[in-house]
Amino acid sequence: MSFTSFQFIIFLPIVFILYWIIVPKYQWFVILISSYYFYMCWNVKYALLILFVTVVSYISAILIKKHSKNKKLFLSISIIVSLLCLFFFKYFNFLSDSVYSLAQILGIHTNRVILKVVLPVGISFYTFQSMSYVIDVYRGDAKEEHHFGKYAAFVSFFPQLVAGPIERTNNLLPQINSPRKFDCDKAVYGLKLMAIGFFKKLVLADTTAKLVDNIYNNLYYYKGFALIGATFIFGIQIYCDFSGYSDIARGVAKLFGIDLMKNFDSPYLSKSIKEFWSRWHISLSTWFRDYVYIPLGGNRVSKVRHYFNLVVTFFISGLWHGANWTFVLWGGSHGILQVFENIFSKKEKIKVKSNNIIINILKTIGVYIIVSYIWLFFRAQNFHEVSYIFRNSLYGISNIKNYFLTGYSNLDLNNKTVAELGIALIVLLSYDYYSLKCDVFEKISKLSPILRIAIYLLFIWMILFLTPIKSSSEFVYFQF
Repeated sequence: MSFTSFQFIIFLPIVFILYWIIVPKYQWFVILISSYYFYMCWNVKYALLILFVTVVSYISAILIKKHSKNKKLFLSISIIVSLLCLFFFKYFNFLSDSVYSLAQILGIHTNRVILKVVLPVGISFYTFQSMSYVIDVYRGDAKEEHHFGKYAAFVSFFPQLVAGPIERTNNLLPQINSPRKFDCDKAVYGLKLMAIGFFKKLVLADTTAKLVDNIYNNLYYYKGFALIGATFIFGIQIYCDFSGYSDIARGVAKLFGIDLMKNFDSPYLSKSIKEFWSRWHISLSTWFRDYVYIPLGGNRVSKVRHYFNLVVTFFISGLWHGANWTFVLWGGSHGILQVFENIFSKKEKIKVKSNNIIINILKTIGVYIIVSYIWLFFRAQNFHEVSYIFRNSLYGISNIKNYFLTGYSNLDLNNKTVAELGIALIVLLSYDYYSLKCDVFEKISKLSPILRIAIYLLFIWMILFLTPIKSSSEFVYFQF
């Protein structure tokens, strides 16, 4: 069940009403039942997997606390079982295919073994969430939960179940545990968050998806600027798609009186790759920081080891995103770029923060260009496509006018689409810029009634009239 489906429009009000009319101490039960129904709408069998992961992590945490002498053993078992589930569904075919390809190169005869299994939606998200719970209990950073139903509700909480944010134990579990009282202001704020999320998804992500798919799904028919244009536009698509999902998830959670962590913080306004990753997919980047990077030694070691830890963490992050070497290279590229940023930046003591607006704008544009071009490893299906794009992106540039006009035509752009996208992007850029300085919704609420109504009407108009007729209902990160 997608947030953009008609099914969800029916589902959400029913769950909302049941949640607030039931005796508060049983609100967790409404969350649990609705979350499992929500998940089973994709595939009933998926529920057995999430239940299995939940049971294993639940029992492991209790055993860790009960038998402290063997807590490392129970932690290891829990992590191994969780990773085996992830490996079987997500990485078995990838590893098998990689071994087969290597054997072919070495001249070794072997058979390719491919399992015909469907990747369960959101498996990477709820697996990591349950793993962090067990690790936190092991470290003593969180208390084990003895109420299985409430813990199961924590793992399966439907707004963030299939694409995050990956919640932490000490933020979400206490909220599941505590009875809620309806807060009208929080619910209204949640609706506003949902509105900006739907705007990002329906108006921007789905519009740009059509442009990107037109090129990438027929890649070898195109050369020149169309390849570069589609790659840069994909940067807009994936940001609006994924951050749009996170906004909707946070908004839906607020309808139930629950606060989820912020997952995006205007990442394309960053002035460095390091800053970008402090603002992009925050729940995942902090997860890898706390459970991979720091345990490896973080930056408390020699410079060489520090750089190694950084690159390894990003390589693993790339692999988390998808069972393909293109994802690994995408993640590793970001790690390597951060190493170069560290090496070539001036020493910390003599660093001077620049307040020059032009320099800061150029840095921001530069980061966007770099990040967007690395996205091609994320969007391309294989290295052959990546190679094709690199080799043919500048094809025909000797005739600069024809280079851009042909690319413009191949991208299936027209003046109407450009104008509509331009308006929507200006709105998004304004929202992102001001959200770094203040709470945009609170600021709007303090404007004069006429101006406030005009802003709301503009949003409604854009969502109703700028959403593509054949709009995609699937979010990009559902595949992870």
